[in-house]
Amino acid sequence: MKILIDTNVIIDVYQNRKDFVDNSAKVLKLSENRKVTGYITASTITDIYFILSRHIKDRQQLKSLVQKLLSSVTLADVMAKDVTDSFDLVIEDFEDALLAQCAKRLKIDYIVTRNTKDFVNSPISAITPDDFLEKFFR
Repeated sequence: MKILIDTNVIIDVYQNRKDFVDNSAKVLKLSENRKVTGYITASTITDIYFILSRHIKDRQQLKSLVQKLLSSVTLADVMAKDVTDSFDLVIEDFEDALLAQCAKRLKIDYIVTRNTKDFVNSPISAITPDDFLEKFFR
């Protein structure tokens, strides 16, 4: 199974967000253990780096965290056509539309996100980490 992991799921883990960290970490662990093929986009990694850099001032520590993440997931390129085709999707937030378009091109099974409402019109179904684990791994 191929999943595209949204930024918020990864940030839940690295910022230890109390209400979300457990199941978000389990999703990442499934990818790390190759039980699923977890993808993040190249554009997502820049967002993750930026968000974490506001809280982690030690650049070597930040680099190590990002490299560990990259060893656990597959990095998906964002193609020029993904960008232009994203404008055709009926998704309000451009970043979400871009994720959905990349997921479509990669033939992803699910987008794993806490913000499923943002992907209502996505060509790829969105599912929360909790629901994903319940549906496929319990």
